[in-house]
Amino acid sequence: MAALIKKTKSKTAREASKGVDTLEGQSLAARVLLSARVTEKAYVLNGLNQYVFKVAKDATKTQVKRAVETAYGVSVDRVRTISVAPRKRAFGRTVGTVSGMKKAIVTLPKGEEITLFKGA
Repeated sequence: MAALIKKTKSKTAREASKGVDTLEGQSLAARVLLSARVTEKAYVLNGLNQYVFKVAKDATKTQVKRAVETAYGVSVDRVRTISVAPRKRAFGRTVGTVSGMKKAIVTLPKGEEITLFKGA
């Protein structure tokens, strides 16, 4: 019975207390923040000091917060995450799926901003 139990690696107390920001040579921001969402709704939210990012599916709110703070040098007030489910899409006679994703809406305090679009 003991052979069926899967052993998992756990963080050492030192890594957990330090909050290690790198894993396998990649920074936390590179692993968590995949891209900025450039849509009409996201552009309207930019005026409200809210920014929309496509994030890794297994990313947590605290990871997103730390990633935005380190990547852009701002403080984050609030993070909201949304999991978008995959959906079926017909391409002619072929039915395929559009992959799902996870996005995060990051709210910054007044007076701070992220320059996502140069010249905008």
